[in-house]
Amino acid sequence: MTGVAIVIPARFASTRYPGKPLVGLKGAGGAVKPLIQRVWEVAGQVPEADAVYIATDDDRIAEAARGFGADVVLTSESCRNGTERCADAIAKAGITPEIVVNLQGDAPLTPPDFLSRLIRAMQDTPDIDAATPVLRCDAETLAMFLEDRRAGRVGGTTAVFGNDNRALYFSKEVIPYTGAWNADAQPVPVFHHVGIYAYRPAALERYLGWPEGPLEKLEGLEQLRFLENGAVLQCVEVEGQGRVFWELNNPQDVARIESIFAREGTS
Repeated sequence: MTGVAIVIPARFASTRYPGKPLVGLKGAGGAVKPLIQRVWEVAGQVPEADAVYIATDDDRIAEAARGFGADVVLTSESCRNGTERCADAIAKAGITPEIVVNLQGDAPLTPPDFLSRLIRAMQDTPDIDAATPVLRCDAETLAMFLEDRRAGRVGGTTAVFGNDNRALYFSKEVIPYTGAWNADAQPVPVFHHVGIYAYRPAALERYLGWPEGPLEKLEGLEQLRFLENGAVLQCVEVEGQGRVFWELNNPQDVARIESIFAREGTS
């Protein structure tokens, strides 16, 4: 029995940025490491994790991951998203964790505490099927969201949730609409969805049995399958602690992330 297993799904054939798990990212000291290694290093800093796996169907990613010391699980080419790949990886690894954490392979700026907070939420709230972190945008992050949309790029994802923190919707549009927002009067009302999930194994099994829903197809967001089928997906608000969080979604994001590495002194 493994208590908490972190799985990092990675695929080579990304629609928006093919081969991005192997894209080199330069740190503050000039060292260049592939994106997938930088994400794996984040997972290694989570004290609650009992195991960390990179899950991929691509030999190039598998070879690179083994080269820097990662445990690799080769998954099926039929996996349509990271959640399905996590389910396949757990089955192929032959483990039965209490909690499965999906750390998406494009989020090298994820603070390890985000994962710890998510794991604790799952442990403390047994009636939820899955959980995911959300981070209130600061002005800089909101500006990057709006810049991407004006340029016709699909960037990060935003989340809205109820008073009980149960997820209502996720979108690649900037929601809620901020036309009436007064920056001098209140904090930014937009929450950035952080690309991490924690699941109960039973919820992963049910997910595999549900067809891809219309909202999931339109938005290209795997977590909407949970909402379309009435599952309880809890949003866990996390604090940025002065750090800028951003995923690598497009080639333009490489420079953004490297500038943050330089600013924060990440080697």
